[in-house]
Amino acid sequence: MSAELAFNRNQDVDYGVAQEVGPGIRRIVANNPGPYTFLGTNSYVVGSGEVAVIDPGPADERHLKAVAAAIKGERLSHILVTHSHRDHCDGARGLQALAGGMIAAFGATGTPRGAGVPGLGEAFVDPSFAPDRRLADGDTIRSKGFALDVMHLPGHAPDHLCFALVGKRTVFTGDHVMGWNTTVIAPPEGNMAQFLASLERLMKRHDKVFLPGHGGRIQTPQRVVKAYIMHRKWREQTILACLDDGVRTIPRIVERLYGTLDAGLKGAAALSVLAHLEHLAARDLVAADGPSGLLGVFSSRAS
Repeated sequence: MSAELAFNRNQDVDYGVAQEVGPGIRRIVANNPGPYTFLGTNSYVVGSGEVAVIDPGPADERHLKAVAAAIKGERLSHILVTHSHRDHCDGARGLQALAGGMIAAFGATGTPRGAGVPGLGEAFVDPSFAPDRRLADGDTIRSKGFALDVMHLPGHAPDHLCFALVGKRTVFTGDHVMGWNTTVIAPPEGNMAQFLASLERLMKRHDKVFLPGHGGRIQTPQRVVKAYIMHRKWREQTILACLDDGVRTIPRIVERLYGTLDAGLKGAAALSVLAHLEHLAARDLVAADGPSGLLGVFSSRAS
């Protein structure tokens, strides 16, 4: 089982410019590059004449004006938000003020939000985000210029939605599947069991293109989803191997498995390890010797 995923990071971006990335689909990239956002957040315009915007991005006035300019002369019917992480949702009300449209998203989940490392708390997620319309799995957003099926695919976030363009075998995947990096699963915001179940659901589809929230289009969706699943299973085995070798705390596991990772990303790596350990514990393969969490001490049930 390979640890390697073939990422595509060789891309150029012209911020603020609407680029056609598929029939009836335009993309405007926000100028918010970073370790979790790659080159920036992708805002997609779907349809013609009457349109939807998927993920308005951050509350960046320049970006929101670029999106509004791209749809000048058209009617914005919906502002669709894949999940309430600030790089996707914070611009929703600002875009609505500029161009109108109904804000639609999953809405409140009633579960703990955020994560316990710098940059992944409320600075990362807006727990108070409230759309005008709450969407549920199986809904369809219809307008004169498009139709989008709604899929609730939690894992990266409990409120995460993906949108499938009806009849086009094209899915807007938000942060659930990306072509530039693996998806961050950061408890309690993220849940590994839900993430894997959501990937399995995508595996059963026959899509031709994924359009993610960051990075370029994915031309081989099922291959990438399968690689994601294999990578997570491989990572699980490496964590179990650490426990068998007496490496029983998350900081030590991270140091062994992610020793060359940029220091600024090791907090996210620690949360990913925790997500795996929680998933293993739920299957009775791992036990916490005392309290669980980032400071816990873990052991393999087989050892």
